[in-house]
Amino acid sequence: MPSDLAEFDYHLPEDLIAQEPLPDRAASRMLVVDRASGRCEDRAFRDLPELLGPGDCLVLNDSRVFPARLYGHRAGWQGKVEVLLVRPMQAGGRVWEALVRPGRKVRTGERISFDGDLEAEVIGRGEFGQRTLSFPANRDLFEDFERIGHVPLPPYIRRPDRPQDRERYQTVFAAEKGSVAAPTAGLHFTPELLEACRARGARTAYVTLHVGLGTFQPLHDEQLQQGKLHREWFRIGAENAALMGAAHRLVAVGTTSMRSLESALARGPLEAVSGETDLFIRPGYAFRGAGALLTNFHLPRTSLLLLVCAFAGTELALAAYRHAVEQRYRFYSYGDCMLIV
Repeated sequence: MPSDLAEFDYHLPEDLIAQEPLPDRAASRMLVVDRASGRCEDRAFRDLPELLGPGDCLVLNDSRVFPARLYGHRAGWQGKVEVLLVRPMQAGGRVWEALVRPGRKVRTGERISFDGDLEAEVIGRGEFGQRTLSFPANRDLFEDFERIGHVPLPPYIRRPDRPQDRERYQTVFAAEKGSVAAPTAGLHFTPELLEACRARGARTAYVTLHVGLGTFQPLHDEQLQQGKLHREWFRIGAENAALMGAAHRLVAVGTTSMRSLESALARGPLEAVSGETDLFIRPGYAFRGAGALLTNFHLPRTSLLLLVCAFAGTELALAAYRHAVEQRYRFYSYGDCMLIV
């Protein structure tokens, strides 16, 4: 197991961080990394169907991003408060964990007012601006969030969200609302590209993992030593579990699909499952399921990069990242992708 996060760092020129999506989802570049030979090959994402065949099964995360960034003000104060909803704390969805800015000023017991007569009470306080918010029980909160919320673009996209981000920062197969960040490897697919994969004989199966902020946050050495990671809710239905169980090769589309798949297999043979996972996949982990991984390029010192290093091997993964920088691939959420086989 790794002992130092400095092993998982790399240099990235800021101008390689994609600020806008490509007009065509499927026009991304794709770096193909072969674990057996150690070779990297520059390809286009549209080539993906050529690399699939009968017996393959694409595993796709169908979680849907909701407008999780809200703006309001503290009762009795004029200054603006920014709230980023992280995850519901109970089944009814009334109580939420959130990040609040400016965090130090918002105290337990205060009320935050939003547009459209929506209010929330601060009922708990954590570190780094974390707050627990209680919303009214007698309204459809997701309808409120859709009406007044903003797309929670990551901080490295240095612009405000726009109306078109509501569609573009979302996979074409997104179904169930619950993510505060997109499962970005799926952003490259179009209905036509999915159909081309099926025409090659590949199946498609779906998992649902609601992506939380912890997925993208830099790790601390203590987390690395203890092997502890944030919790995220996931589900695999019986029909999709059967499709994956019958496949010759599972191609995990994104680290969240990989995490769902491995969390399910850790409990035994693939079958219907739902619950929370805190699985931390890092170098030294013994994979049980996937034979290939399609993934975007990730931030240094994050659990996402460690997962990629665990699957490809740290030396090969970081060599692939250096190649991607040299060849000026586009990085992060709206960027290009890599296929590790």
